[in-house]
Amino acid sequence: MSTQPTAAAPPAATMHTPVVMTAGALVWRRRGGELQVQLVHRPRYDDWSWPKGKLEVGESFQGAAIREVGEETGKEVVLGRPLPGLQYLTPDGGVKRVHYWASRRARKGHDSAALTARAPIAPVDRDEIDKVEWVDIAEAGRRLTRTSDRGPLDALVNAESEGLLDTRTLVITRHGRAVPRASWHGAERDRPLTPLGHGQAAALVPVLAAYGVEQVISSRWERCATTIDPYVRAAGLRPTYSEHLTEAQHERSPSRVAATVRELLEETAESWVICTHRPVLPTVLDVLAHHAPPAVASGLPTRDPFLEPGEALVAHVADTPTGPRVVATEKVNPPVW
Repeated sequence: MSTQPTAAAPPAATMHTPVVMTAGALVWRRRGGELQVQLVHRPRYDDWSWPKGKLEVGESFQGAAIREVGEETGKEVVLGRPLPGLQYLTPDGGVKRVHYWASRRARKGHDSAALTARAPIAPVDRDEIDKVEWVDIAEAGRRLTRTSDRGPLDALVNAESEGLLDTRTLVITRHGRAVPRASWHGAERDRPLTPLGHGQAAALVPVLAAYGVEQVISSRWERCATTIDPYVRAAGLRPTYSEHLTEAQHERSPSRVAATVRELLEETAESWVICTHRPVLPTVLDVLAHHAPPAVASGLPTRDPFLEPGEALVAHVADTPTGPRVVATEKVNPPVW
């Protein structure tokens, strides 16, 4: 399942034009049983749009989305399921590509760890954004200046009508790049990360914070524990380390890994990250597939290595009357600088 669809590409003649990458979100809430979304007004263009902005050097799409929404609305948000993106020509002839997510306001108690792991947001620049308003869906459709901005809104409304808008995340990450087995003469469980692996571990922090991850469970082995440690420290969390998620224990009992993942899906209401190893991933992905509709399950990785070192798969989980359902997934490879 494609989680970042875009509008039709501009004519071929423009494809040599540098593409400006941007990210933002549709911030939503319910008032009186009705769905509302937040729009921003830019005085420079005299338009109403979704909060969004350009990626900074070395920034992930997820990090840019929460930063830009924070800077334009003055409030922190937590990213939810991805929404259709857009690609269009700018007035100066350039190409802009926008990635969007549904998002909710961060809650100080519920999202405290993720907020702790983030950099402070800058104050709203009134020269850039002079109005921020909550409006109902019909008003949003009328108010949006750019017709194409209604595409993400339609997807948001469809998710709400299906009862699948309010989600939590289960992030599956493979440990960062480790010292090759052939070059390591110690115990396998102690094989450490390379400098690149440490950079990948650090790059995960803003991504996990963007999705509101509040709990951590990891293989006890060194390369996994070290991969997740920067987020643990930044968020002030007490992680859970499990032998079941190690390569050796998985080989003996894949069912225990499956049971661990099912428990996080079915018996918790928080957003988690699991850090594990390549040989363990097929079992983890199989559990996700059994909780997903065919269109989502068919988009899960099926070929070894499933995830590259330091890469993550974000599963968006909606709690429905029939149980938890994985409604969308995203593969994320945070930039390392």
